[in-house]
Amino acid sequence: MQYRMMDSPLGQLLLAGEGNALEIIGFPAGKGQVRLEDDWRESPSAFETVAKQLNEYFEGRRKSFDLNLKPRGTPFQLSVLDALKKIPYGKTSTYGDIASSIGRPRAVRAVGAANGRNPLPIVIPCHRVIGSDGSLTGFGGGLPAKQYLLTLESSDFQLS
Repeated sequence: MQYRMMDSPLGQLLLAGEGNALEIIGFPAGKGQVRLEDDWRESPSAFETVAKQLNEYFEGRRKSFDLNLKPRGTPFQLSVLDALKKIPYGKTSTYGDIASSIGRPRAVRAVGAANGRNPLPIVIPCHRVIGSDGSLTGFGGGLPAKQYLLTLESSDFQLS
């Protein structure tokens, strides 16, 4: 696996994967922090397109990503990730909405767990999922990072 670090408004992000397929985005701290494995090799020129698109996103110039992604997970987790990709920029959804959209309306907690295991946060927008009461819920980069991303995407976003 090759990786590179990239500066962002959220701190240093880890970008990792094989070839040109991005498999992991890691946060600098918290539950979304990814530890480097011994056999990973640093490649500062890797994932140039990813870094460019993320920078455009953070600058408010990009609303969707066109990247070669290779998330890992169970079939259920991958179905949740596919549903997350359909949440439009500047909009939010609930865990219940996602569960219903994948045909598993009673699997709200499992959807929450799959959302929390998203290996590609930001580009697969798990930050757009909020509680049914409109509250912010867990995020691998921490709640301040989630609030930052939601505010970036919607200038009028406010907590209920």
